[in-house]
Amino acid sequence: MDLDSIDCTSTMDVTDDEEIQQDRHSYASVSKHHSNNNSNVNAAASGLLPTTTSVHELLECPVCTNSMYPPIHQCHNGHTLCSTCKNRVHNRCPTCRQELGDIRCLALEKVAESLELPCKHMSLGCPEIFPYYSKLKHETVCNFRPYNCPYAGSECSFMGDIPFLVAHLRDDHKVDMHSGCTFNHRYVKSNPREVENATWMLTVFHCFGQYFCLHFEAFQLGMAPVYMAFLRFMGDETEARNYNYSLEVGGYGRKLIWEGTPRSVRDSHRKVRDSHDGLIIQRNMALFFSGGDRKELKLRVTGRIWKDQQQSGEGGGACIPNLS
Repeated sequence: MDLDSIDCTSTMDVTDDEEIQQDRHSYASVSKHHSNNNSNVNAAASGLLPTTTSVHELLECPVCTNSMYPPIHQCHNGHTLCSTCKNRVHNRCPTCRQELGDIRCLALEKVAESLELPCKHMSLGCPEIFPYYSKLKHETVCNFRPYNCPYAGSECSFMGDIPFLVAHLRDDHKVDMHSGCTFNHRYVKSNPREVENATWMLTVFHCFGQYFCLHFEAFQLGMAPVYMAFLRFMGDETEARNYNYSLEVGGYGRKLIWEGTPRSVRDSHRKVRDSHDGLIIQRNMALFFSGGDRKELKLRVTGRIWKDQQQSGEGGGACIPNLS
């Protein structure tokens, strides 16, 4: 297919007095809730609050609604907010509009340090519970965190779990979907000298109950134009190690073969490409494989996917899309 032919929570960005005035009504409800919470800060620090839920509400920033962690700031009237939002409201308390200064709410910080909280990716299946600071570190590497869109032809910001990503690739990027563990693709390019950063194709395969992304593209490797094909596994790195794949391209009595382990889509497309972890074909060799007068690229790339230590093509149904 030639290009030619952390949970996100909505935030309230308060930047000046006029915007704060416009949101007076929404802040009024926050003020009432937050004032009640602040009256219980010392009680929470002493362990007197009846439920963990009320403590979690106490740690909710009234502006961005995310959980607060040290440094937690407060105004002279005791209203608290997180350090990120303190900079965004230009040092003005969004609840009472008094100057915030540099007052830390040490009691609430102690409450935060004492809590054990579920991972924010709990809704995606993570069962882990951590002390407050360990939770933040875990969430950056959590196996249940959303995946970035693996489509390399655009700067797509879509994130989600694997079923959502597959539907997104099919419906929004119109990516070809195939079932089977073997493939035979033909790539045709009328002007093979136009290779600068040209991402050509992404195909998704459903195999062994998993999804794999096959990339094929042209780019400059130093001063040399090259073509590259590689496979990525739609899941985490530990799962990707359970599979192997091979790629083969050739013609006129010559062939190139690549075998390896698919990289996880946790690794960006660019990271995999720049590590040269795939089948790389020099342009002169690609044109030789194409035959004819070498003015048109005609490459046929075949390959298969198999489970580790399994050399037979279990459940492999051939799929042969013609992309000419």
